[in-house]
Amino acid sequence: MSAPIALIVGSLHYDIMVEASHLPRKDETAVGSKWYPKFGGKGGNQAVSCAKQGAPARMLGAIGADEFGQFLRHGLSQAGVDHQHVVEVSNVGSGMSVAIMDAAGDYAATIVSGANLQIEPARLVQPDLWHDVGLLVLQNEIPEAVNLAAATEARRRGIPTLLNAAPFREMSREFKSLIDILVVNSVEAEMMGADQVCCLHSAADAAKKLAAQFETVIVTAGSQGLAAWTANDDAFQLPAEKVKVVSSHGAGDAFIGALAVGLLQEIALEPACRAASAAAARHVAGQTA
Repeated sequence: MSAPIALIVGSLHYDIMVEASHLPRKDETAVGSKWYPKFGGKGGNQAVSCAKQGAPARMLGAIGADEFGQFLRHGLSQAGVDHQHVVEVSNVGSGMSVAIMDAAGDYAATIVSGANLQIEPARLVQPDLWHDVGLLVLQNEIPEAVNLAAATEARRRGIPTLLNAAPFREMSREFKSLIDILVVNSVEAEMMGADQVCCLHSAADAAKKLAAQFETVIVTAGSQGLAAWTANDDAFQLPAEKVKVVSSHGAGDAFIGALAVGLLQEIALEPACRAASAAAARHVAGQTA
């Protein structure tokens, strides 16, 4: 039998990275030291992360008929991601972002969604899209109508759905009911109604509160670690591995990719989270493997 595939439905962004000593304040013009293009978009990053960490990955998304789109498709191909369901649209440019990273490795970014808003929900019912799929991975950088169509089809086929609810936005009750695993960081957890997350104990409280709406909840708390809570009231906390920060940009996507790999391999949630946390730590430390 073929290995189960992670289907990632989500965004693709051409990232322009700018390095500077600090993040600019309102009305400030900061002087940067370096800039470079980078493959991005939460959907694209998570698909590449899955593929690089050993799971077959398939991507459904949209790019523009431009050089940014060519760059993004090449990035998927180079990582070994199946990109036959990434369509090129001619009436709008590819998604892109500008991210500024400071000397400490922290960053701030602005995205322009472009072609990512042109994904048609009807594409989610194509039978060949779901061939050998064992897990659906979603984020919030594409319209909810697309996420809802994907999660509905996954539920119909008995395939679990993992949602990385980033960036935060209000979600319909119908969509929430289709999510099997919710992953949020501390800010997103607070915006979804949890109390302030400042440590592992408060992350666990946040996960428990959100578990009233979702079957399984994982709250990541950056350098503190993570906490998880399931509908069966099974809970655990994992402290983060201490590493020297090179860049936090993309660490969450590295976590999701590794978590998806563990779930596809039918590893229990806690060891899967432990492996995902280690992958995120390697990413923050600037390691590629």
